[in-house]
Amino acid sequence: MDDVSRTFAITIDLLDAPMSDYICVGYLLCRVPDTVEDAGHVPPAEKARLLRTYDDALDPASATGVDDFRAAVEEWLPADPDAPADWAVVRHADRVFAAYDAFDADVRAAMRPPIRELVGGMATFVEGSDAERGIRIGTREELDRYCYVVAGTVGHLITNLAALDTDDETERYLRARAESFGHLLQLVNIAKDVHTDYREEDNVYIPREWLQAHGVPIDELLAPEHRTGATAALQRVIDHARSFRTDAREYLERYAHGTDHHLGAWAVPYLLAIATLRELEGNLEDVFTESSVKVSREEVARVVSAFAVDSPDLSVLDGVERSVETA
Repeated sequence: MDDVSRTFAITIDLLDAPMSDYICVGYLLCRVPDTVEDAGHVPPAEKARLLRTYDDALDPASATGVDDFRAAVEEWLPADPDAPADWAVVRHADRVFAAYDAFDADVRAAMRPPIRELVGGMATFVEGSDAERGIRIGTREELDRYCYVVAGTVGHLITNLAALDTDDETERYLRARAESFGHLLQLVNIAKDVHTDYREEDNVYIPREWLQAHGVPIDELLAPEHRTGATAALQRVIDHARSFRTDAREYLERYAHGTDHHLGAWAVPYLLAIATLRELEGNLEDVFTESSVKVSREEVARVVSAFAVDSPDLSVLDGVERSVETA
């Protein structure tokens, strides 16, 4: 898991079994379609077909199984042994499905709907893209829809699993804020990965209407002559991310009080997102170059170590959040 996502690896390490197993498998089930969607070497029409096949494999009423998906994706698996670890998850999707199938029926029922909504939504976005290009987000509304598909659904996945052993009031409170939690994290990823998304995957998630408002053609967002306008459009993405912070924080507060699960599992991703926003606002122009904008390993270690106790309370979250904001 460390090779696929260090942040999710931290989350899983902080959770006790069986929740850690549920979240691990749920994450991997989402990572497979995410890898397909991001694949720069797979044509959009083929991506959509693969995603629809994967969705069918998740449908218990369908005759399609994970072996059908594996057969369909085989020709697109990188031969390079140094290919990103994400592709190892795709290659071994059958093992991920086997782990999922081993869960009790109520757990599978909690996981399946948001994961299938994620997969189907990704397929729809890919189907709407240009045959020769990747995804181009047009409006803020389309950006919000995309964030819901790839991250709001994950917020509901987390909430569905928490709801297996919590009260109805807590479930309702968490569910009302689950999408905001996912939106915050996804918008931070979009903001920091502008260069990689465009160069490696031919995707542009900064809305066309925001770029146009600042005189930036969407397919020239990395051009130095458009840097001032592009950074202004990027700032709007960052501001939009911040608009979800209050709900995301409230999600954590109720998660801490209303469930028996480790607060740090979701506090760490939240805090690293806040730290990344701080770094982005101090280095806006770097986002459009090969220079990466990220939180230092030392700060990540400090955030994680603060939650390396059995039952951290909200005072720990408060203290780390203050330190992240002023670093």
